[in-house]
Amino acid sequence: MTVERSKITGVVLAGGRARRMGGADKGLMRYHGHPLVSYSLDALRQVSETILINANRNLEEYACFGYPVITDLNDSFDGPLAGLLSAMRSAQTQYVLTVPCDCPCIDGLLLGRLYDNLLAEQAEICTATDGERLHPVFLMADCRLADDLAAYLASGQRKMETWLRSRRLALADYSDCPELFVNINTREELIL
Repeated sequence: MTVERSKITGVVLAGGRARRMGGADKGLMRYHGHPLVSYSLDALRQVSETILINANRNLEEYACFGYPVITDLNDSFDGPLAGLLSAMRSAQTQYVLTVPCDCPCIDGLLLGRLYDNLLAEQAEICTATDGERLHPVFLMADCRLADDLAAYLASGQRKMETWLRSRRLALADYSDCPELFVNINTREELIL
C-alpha cells in the first residue's frame, strides 16, 4: 500500500521532562553530532507532507528546525497523550503520526506500516509492537478521536495503553526490526 502523505501530519513528541536525563531537553541533546529530534524529523519527512514538533520548553530552539512547534494544551506535563491531543487539535489532516524524539534508529519507510495496518484493519488507531511489547508512542491515529481523548485526560487518566485499547486498535508488527525502538534515556547512552 502507498502512504498518502497528504492525509498525515507527522508529529515529534518532545514535550517530556526527561527526568532520567537530569531534566535536560532530550530532543536537543546531540547523538553522533546531531540533535536527537533531527532523526525523528528526517523519518517523518518520508511519510508526511506536514510536520509538527510538540514541545513544552525551549520552543525557540525547536522552531529553528523549520517546523511549527505546538505545546500541550496545559502546562501539567501530562505525558504523550497530552502531546497527541495537542497534535490532533492542531492537525489539518485526517491522521496524525506520532514518534518520540529519542529514537535515533527510526526509519521513515518503516513508519508506513502503521498507516497500512490502520487502513487494512479499518482501525481508529495503530501502534507498533516488536513482537514482545507495545511501543505506543509510535502511533497513527484518526484525528476524529480528539474529543474522546480529551474526555479521557479530563477524567484524570494518563495511561496510554488503556486509552488505546478502548478504541478500535490495530497493531503493526515490527518484530523484524526491533532496533527501531532503541531509545536514549541517559547521558551515558548519548556516547555509545
